[in-house]
Amino acid sequence: MKRTVSGLLGKPGAPNPGAVVGAQSKVYCILGDERVYVSRSPAMFSTVIARQGLDGSYVPFRVAPEDLGAALQSLRILNVAGANIGVPYKERVTPLLDVLSEGAQIIGAVNTIVRVGDQWKGYNTNAIGFMDALNETGFEVEGKRAVVIGTGGAARAVAFILNWQRTESLFVVGRNHARAKALAADFGAEPLSLDAFGKSPPAVDLLINATSVSSPDESADLAAWAARLDLPSCSFVVDLNYDRKQNIWLNFADRRGAPFMDGRRPLAHQARRTFALWTGLQVPVEEFLKSLDVGDPA
Repeated sequence: MKRTVSGLLGKPGAPNPGAVVGAQSKVYCILGDERVYVSRSPAMFSTVIARQGLDGSYVPFRVAPEDLGAALQSLRILNVAGANIGVPYKERVTPLLDVLSEGAQIIGAVNTIVRVGDQWKGYNTNAIGFMDALNETGFEVEGKRAVVIGTGGAARAVAFILNWQRTESLFVVGRNHARAKALAADFGAEPLSLDAFGKSPPAVDLLINATSVSSPDESADLAAWAARLDLPSCSFVVDLNYDRKQNIWLNFADRRGAPFMDGRRPLAHQARRTFALWTGLQVPVEEFLKSLDVGDPA
């Protein structure tokens, strides 16, 4: 039986490339490090906004870590209507917001902020977007054994939703064992180091890569680790990244003969949830998937 988390999201405008900005135009953005400039979010949201006939814009802003608080205050002063929070700020932004949704409080990470009057309210649509995408595949999480690779904000969202959907057992694997231990403690999981998991992996049905690494040129060490990994019982593999020409997690799935899903569908689903929070509009996920094809691959 699947569980829903719509109650954790709560209830609380948009871009039109090339449009003349009017008095009622609304501005949305994404805050992150240099990766905001290769993110598909600006093109995706801009295209959906245009197709919905809304008056607004969506732009990427690169922010230095020490300037995150000032950036949020600037958005408030400039009357920005809402924003996405990208890596590596999903956890760091939480104490800087006025209000958090119940889900964001539990997860401890935010990827969406909405302007509510003079306040910023933080939400986490990564978690429910991942659930939506996984449910589409027909893979039943309840009673399964899962491993999450990574310890950042994306890993927290995934661990939360897997725990919510009653996985039988959940493992969190990361380079930083202290972070893995802290994350695991929040969601009833078992922390393991990369070395320990690689040498003596427990039986798992589902593997999710929640790190930012998916290709050998991003981390030769992690690529070598994944190439040695042996999980005979693994029957589904998810990589939250997308558009990698060489993908170490796809290679792992192919060796296992297991189905594979990259991050495009989770991204489209979380974007649909975010868009609804910003605008009140329920746009089919297919519109977001089509919009991901706009522009050059990241």
